[in-house]
Amino acid sequence: MLTAAQVLAENNFGDTRTGGLAGPMGLFLILLLATATVLLIRNMNSRLRRLPDRFPVQGRPTGPDRADLAATDPTDGTTAQESPTNAPNGHQQGRNG
Repeated sequence: MLTAAQVLAENNFGDTRTGGLAGPMGLFLILLLATATVLLIRNMNSRLRRLPDRFPVQGRPTGPDRADLAATDPTDGTTAQESPTNAPNGHQQGRNG
């Protein structure tokens, strides 16, 4: 029967064959990840090269074909209009209590 001192004193560093594929498998995974990274960077660079140097301004259209020419301002340039309902506005609201 082995005692605890004999089990702890046994030199078992590198004498076993249980991890024999750890080195080659690690190298394979590192090479696979490096290849995937290089391919992704090349794909991203090719997509960025296809983009235009400048994008057009995303504003309101200025041409005569605007759809809002027929729309009129409901206030006609006057001050704010009153609400047609009897709902209280912010100044007239109070707390219930």
